[in-house]
Amino acid sequence: MSILFSPITIGNLELPNRFVRSATADRFTEGAGFVADKKIAICQQLAEGGVGLIISGVVYVHPTGKTTFSQTSIASDEYIPGLTRLTKAVHERGVKIAAQLFHGGREAAKYWNTVNQEAIAPSMIAGDPYFKGEYRSMTTDEIWNTVRAYGDAAKRAQEAGFDAVQLHAAHAYLPSQFLSPCGNRRNDEWGGKLENRLRFHREVYQDMRKKVGEDYPLLIKLGVQDGFAGGLEFSEGLQAAILLAQWGYDSLEISQGLRGKIYEETEMRTDIHTVDREGFFRDWAREVKKHVEVPVMMVGGLRTFELMEEVIQKGEADFVSLCRPLIREPHIINEWKKGNRRRAACISCNKCLERKHREGVLACIFNEPM
Repeated sequence: MSILFSPITIGNLELPNRFVRSATADRFTEGAGFVADKKIAICQQLAEGGVGLIISGVVYVHPTGKTTFSQTSIASDEYIPGLTRLTKAVHERGVKIAAQLFHGGREAAKYWNTVNQEAIAPSMIAGDPYFKGEYRSMTTDEIWNTVRAYGDAAKRAQEAGFDAVQLHAAHAYLPSQFLSPCGNRRNDEWGGKLENRLRFHREVYQDMRKKVGEDYPLLIKLGVQDGFAGGLEFSEGLQAAILLAQWGYDSLEISQGLRGKIYEETEMRTDIHTVDREGFFRDWAREVKKHVEVPVMMVGGLRTFELMEEVIQKGEADFVSLCRPLIREPHIINEWKKGNRRRAACISCNKCLERKHREGVLACIFNEPM
């Protein structure tokens, strides 16, 4: 049996294999952020398809952080029953699930500007060439309120039956805005040197840990480099990863921070038709893995079974994390386990992403929409 199907633990969370479904926003909600049956159906498919750990699509922790009206919420207790239905459906199929805790920061302008309100961010960057929208700098009280919102959300996730939570600290969202010297121009204790820009991540961890207890797994998806020159560089991103592991985060998924202007400068790179285009964050994950003791997840254009197997065999990461391939083929991991080691059919065209933005439907254009 391939090493990809060997068991592993994150803290006290036991997982049957090394395959993670990387969090994938889906917009399958009812009303203002309540779990819809389509979301449950997607996770049921994934659970039946062989993945070891499902990380949910983003769930926003505070209303100021939502980027669409139809985004899943965990911002108050009223959402717990629907989220419990989701975790129960996954657990009935013998699979674990984590909630990805989210705040969009300035990216929430995409929603709030439509109702004539400003989004909030660590700093307002005048003339920002990488983001268009109205937002303002957070006050100190707003920062602390947001920190506490993450902790409250982690507690709700625990009550709803999630096996872990993952802080979304990548892809241009609020924590990555704090970490990036391009997104964070503050001159108080939340800005400046690396540890100050990383303070938000640390305070969130401490608040979550206080509210969920010592044994509940707290994961993080970390953007270790921005997608353009002048932003966060990997040398600082690596140090951030080391500190976060030392401070207590139980696993690191290594990805990109702030986005550039084109797909090639984001986590959503296209034209992944050959093995040499796969694993575009491989170097980052490998280097982080050398310096931390906690499990590392590698994400980014992984399509070929043999490459994923090599990554684990060489100790470059402990998990492989897949997103777009599982949108097209939620059952492919079972195929691989049965011996059909063909390359994933996903052609990395990003039409699933574009369709989600346009129609609010998460589906591969080569499949029937759910």
